Amino acid sequence: MKPHRSPKKISLNWIPFICLSFFTLGILFSNRLWVPPESNGQLLSQRRREQELQIVSGDCDTKKTPGQDNDVMGEVLKTHEAIQPYRSLDKSVAMLEMQLAASRNSQEMDNGEASKVVSTLTRDRPPRKKVFMVIGINTAFSSRRRRDSVRETWMPQGEKLIQLEREKGIVIRFMIGHSATSNSILDRAIDSEEAQHKDFFRLEHVEGYHELSAKTKIFFSTAVAKWDAEFYVKVDDDVHVNLGMLATTLGRHRSKPRVYIGCMKSGPVLSSKNVKYREPEYWKFGEEGNKYFRHATGQIYAISKELATYISINQPILHKYANEDVSLGAWFIGLEVEHIDDRNMCCGTPPDCEWKAQAGNVCVASFDWSCSGICKSVKKLKTVHERCGEGDDAVWNTSL
Repeated sequence: MKPHRSPKKISLNWIPFICLSFFTLGILFSNRLWVPPESNGQLLSQRRREQELQIVSGDCDTKKTPGQDNDVMGEVLKTHEAIQPYRSLDKSVAMLEMQLAASRNSQEMDNGEASKVVSTLTRDRPPRKKVFMVIGINTAFSSRRRRDSVRETWMPQGEKLIQLEREKGIVIRFMIGHSATSNSILDRAIDSEEAQHKDFFRLEHVEGYHELSAKTKIFFSTAVAKWDAEFYVKVDDDVHVNLGMLATTLGRHRSKPRVYIGCMKSGPVLSSKNVKYREPEYWKFGEEGNKYFRHATGQIYAISKELATYISINQPILHKYANEDVSLGAWFIGLEVEHIDDRNMCCGTPPDCEWKAQAGNVCVASFDWSCSGICKSVKKLKTVHERCGEGDDAVWNTSL
């Protein structure tokens, strides 16, 4: 039997060394194979900072030079230039749509409210004549002497009237409706006057002072159906007009699509009974003492083709206020319309318009505010024409 061997004993001197070795191995093992959760977060934050530094440094390295800035601005300008034709195209399309609607409207109206718009419309009517402007002189049955005073001063007559239309594209007519009684003595008197002067534009409208808003609406609608004009003008028969200055003034705005030209005002809304220009619908304009919105005074104003076409298309549903000039202004509220306030269209009578003419600033139109026209115009219009007129040749020398 072999004798039992006893294990070798480790010297006590080696124990501290062995413990230190295992401790060192444990630390190394832990650092390589196990990372505390807090270290993960720190590592991610460090990596983000490194990425941000790379981005910032990249931006610094790629700063735009002044030449590159100019290139960018050039591209922006090119983009704007490229857009402009499309904007012009949009405006052209909108205008064509309005013209098409107006044409359909005039061809299809045959009864009811719409039949009042065009007095001479027939299915085989000739195409509309293209002109520069149509001037409608508002007149009444009782205003024969006023009309004669206009004919003797600023309105050409006979062959001159026809020549003005043919050579300058300026159409001038007295606009008037008919009486409530068919074929009355009043209507026959106008027929006789028309046979003599051939300067009337008859409307399907019953004349009456309180029907001026309706008459204005029908005038524009009827004129659009008959003439293809760039501008349509309404003027009262007790106002003096310099045709050359009117044509020149409108010519400055012919490139604009929707213009409303006149002396813009904003008078008080009158609610008291038995006063002139009372507004029965005063409550629509807010509290007592309020003023109307801006609109052209009714003695004379002009609108472009697009606005006259708009009235023609929508005339059955356009609301009529008591005052004609307020009604016209109301029809354009909410539309993209340029209001042009031209004070040369509302000069006073001499000496006001005379002083301006002497200073080289000839007026478009003259009248007395106190009378809403020239006071006693039958007697006074000739004097105004002599002292404030532009000269008979001015309109013929106007370049349109």
